[in-house]
Amino acid sequence: MTTRTHDIVVYGATGFTGRLVAEYLNTTYGVGGDLKWAMAGRSASKLAAVREEMGISADVPLVIADAGQPETLKAMAESARVVLTTVGPYQLYGEPLLAACAEAGTDYVDLCGEPAWMAQMIVKYQEKAEASGARLVFSCGFDSVPFDLGVWFLQREAKARFGDTLTRVKGRVRKMKGTFSGGTAASLTATLEAASKDKSIIKLLTNPFSLVPGFKGPKQPHSDKAEYDESAKSWTAPFIMAPINTKNVHRTNALAGHPYGEDFIYDERMMTGDGPKGEKRAKAAARQDKIQNILLAIAPTRWLIKTFALPKPGQGPDKQARETGFYDVLFLGEDAHGHALRASVKGDKDPGYGSTSKMITECAAALVMNVDRQTTGGGVWTAGAALGDVLIDRLQERAGLTFAIED
Repeated sequence: MTTRTHDIVVYGATGFTGRLVAEYLNTTYGVGGDLKWAMAGRSASKLAAVREEMGISADVPLVIADAGQPETLKAMAESARVVLTTVGPYQLYGEPLLAACAEAGTDYVDLCGEPAWMAQMIVKYQEKAEASGARLVFSCGFDSVPFDLGVWFLQREAKARFGDTLTRVKGRVRKMKGTFSGGTAASLTATLEAASKDKSIIKLLTNPFSLVPGFKGPKQPHSDKAEYDESAKSWTAPFIMAPINTKNVHRTNALAGHPYGEDFIYDERMMTGDGPKGEKRAKAAARQDKIQNILLAIAPTRWLIKTFALPKPGQGPDKQARETGFYDVLFLGEDAHGHALRASVKGDKDPGYGSTSKMITECAAALVMNVDRQTTGGGVWTAGAALGDVLIDRLQERAGLTFAIED
């Protein structure tokens, strides 16, 4: 790669999550140190105002870039080693930047939870990214880093203990306190609206291996009902992020050469507790999930905004809500020989904002500081396959996540 002015450019720095990323970079890495970063967006005056409001040094450069002006995206991509983008929904605004990075050989990280768009982009840009050396990494926030790396961590430990990986893993959200992000809501509605116009998108959304072109794996568990999980000792309900997380886990497995096996089975659900109360909560959650799916298919935007009053893109919870949020995900695995292993991934901030802003930043920093192109060549990657153990270490050291085996 030719010499670049910036190590990381935060595109969308005036948005809610983009501001959190800039704040984290400022407090964690400072200005003028080993990591050179810049703030990017459409308006120089807004960028300057945000920089001043957040107490960030005027030495942090401002980069003007607009999704509607491809030449500005090209210039931004050519100036950076990594472009970190929080500008979504990606299916509406993401491709011009992705194309610019693939062309320029620039690494790219995003918060995309839109599997149909991701599947289309993999087919379209994989070869170009391989040729240029660009490492394009989707889903670097709560979807899907804790889940992708949780499985990676569990499998690493299983290999060390048993000499083999686990053929069956369950991801179970044990506890979580936080809110939907406005970007997640916007991405969900954009996906459903696109699916209503293009029926092929539905096939991508329902295929657990849609991010692994040409591969057809074993049938995966799927249930929209309340179920008791004996291994977790809890009633469980559908988990709204499972459709994206499971796809990324399977893509990581494929990109790494199927270390989990080509017959690997993985699913995700939410734990609601043991006993009658847990069953009641699971049934209520499953019923609500089914109602939501029906209503979303009818009128997604109106229903989401009016019924749940979810934040719009650029909005989010206050600092206290972000600081008091958390999540705790349990992973339960077993292999073909009867060995079993449990692990947990916990985060100390709310998943959608406080923790997500740190995770995506550490993904970008790992690409700059830890993983060279001889180790990880160009292409469309997942965080697990591209960064793996390096990212786990960074997240534990800096971002408030913990990975642990539960004996």
